[in-house]
Amino acid sequence: MNGCIPLSEPSGLEHALELIRDCLHSSYVSSVGPLVDRFEEEFARTVGTRFAVATNSGTAAIHLALAALGVGAGDLVLCADLSFIATANPVAYLGADIGLLDCASTGWGVDPSVLETALAQLDREGRRPRAVVVTHVLGEPADLPALSDCCERWGVPLVEDAAAALGSRYGQTAPSAAFRGRSVGSVGALGCFSLNGNKIITAGGGGVVTTDDPELAARVRHLSTQAKVKGADFLHDRVGFNYRMTSLAAALALSQLAQLDEFVSARRRIRERYAAAIADLPDCNLQPRFAWAEGNAWLTALEVDPGRADRLLRDLRAAKIQARPLWRPISCQPPHRGSRVWGSGRAQAVAQRVVCLPSSARLSPQDQSRVTARIRSSLTGVDP
Repeated sequence: MNGCIPLSEPSGLEHALELIRDCLHSSYVSSVGPLVDRFEEEFARTVGTRFAVATNSGTAAIHLALAALGVGAGDLVLCADLSFIATANPVAYLGADIGLLDCASTGWGVDPSVLETALAQLDREGRRPRAVVVTHVLGEPADLPALSDCCERWGVPLVEDAAAALGSRYGQTAPSAAFRGRSVGSVGALGCFSLNGNKIITAGGGGVVTTDDPELAARVRHLSTQAKVKGADFLHDRVGFNYRMTSLAAALALSQLAQLDEFVSARRRIRERYAAAIADLPDCNLQPRFAWAEGNAWLTALEVDPGRADRLLRDLRAAKIQARPLWRPISCQPPHRGSRVWGSGRAQAVAQRVVCLPSSARLSPQDQSRVTARIRSSLTGVDP
C-alpha cells in the first residue's frame, strides 16, 4: 500500500482461488449453489449454533434478525450507544423506536446496570422493548452473563451484534458455568456477524445470522430471499429482502474460515506486543477486558486523554500508518439524535479517548515496531 501500514487487511485470500475457480466452472455464482450451504454449515459449527444464514452484509444480518423477531412500527428496540450506526439503522428501517444504552467501563459493551434501569423504567411506563441489541465492541465480548440474565428476567429477546467478534468466546472462568467455552453469537436469540473487507475473515462483503431456534432460522432465510414461497412460481407472502450471500462471496469466506484460529492467535500476539510497548507510558491503556473473556483482538484500541488522542491520530496518519478513532456514539449521529438515552454519557467520553491501531494478522514485527515508535514519540514528545 505504497509504504502505508494498513489498519486491518484480509489474510489468506490466496487459499480462495481454488474454491472460486470451482464456483466459476460450476456456473453457480449467485445465491444458488452448494458453496453457500457448505459455508453456512461450517460457520454454524464454528460458532456452536444449530443454524447459520449467510447474508450480503452485517447490516442485513441485523435487519433480518429484528424482522424475524417481529419488530415493526411503534415497537421499541434498545441498542448499544457505543456502536457503529449499522446497529441502529435497521431498527429505523422497520419503523421502530430506538433506545440507546450507555457502555460499561470494562469491554465498552452495554452496561448491565444501565439495561436493568432502562427495563425497569419502561416497565413502570407500561412499555416493553421488542428486543435488546448488544454490541461486542471491536470484538471484545460484552458482559453477556449479566446482560442475558437481565433480558431473561424481563422477557426481552437478546440479539448479539457480533459484527467484529468472530472467534471471540467466554473462558472457563466466566461467572456463569452456562457460558464457559461458548462463542460470541451463540448466546442470544440471534447473533449477527459481518464479513466486510476489514473483518477477521471476509467475503468481500457479507454477513451471517446465527441461532439455535429453527423457527427464527426459517424466518430469517425466508425473508432474505424476498419471502418467496417454496414450490410456487413468483409467489411472495410478505415484503422480503434481497439479502442472500452469493456463491462467489461464500467461496471467499469459506477459504478463510478454516484459518480463523490462526488469524485470532496472530491478532492476539499483536495486541500483546502493543501492551508491552506502552506499559511504561502514563495514562495510556489498551481496551479494558474481562479476565474471563477471550476476545479475538480484531482491532487493538489505545485509550488516552482526548487531546492526546487527536494528536496521536494525526501523527500516525502523517507517518502513513492507518489508524482511526472509535465510532461516534449513535446518540451523536444526526439521524438518531432524538432517541432516548439511558446512562451517564460514558460512551461519548470513551469515544473521544480511543485510537484504533493497525492489527492485521499479517502485520510484521518490523512494521509494528514502526507503529509503536510513532505512538511513543507522539505521546512523549521525544523523537524515536
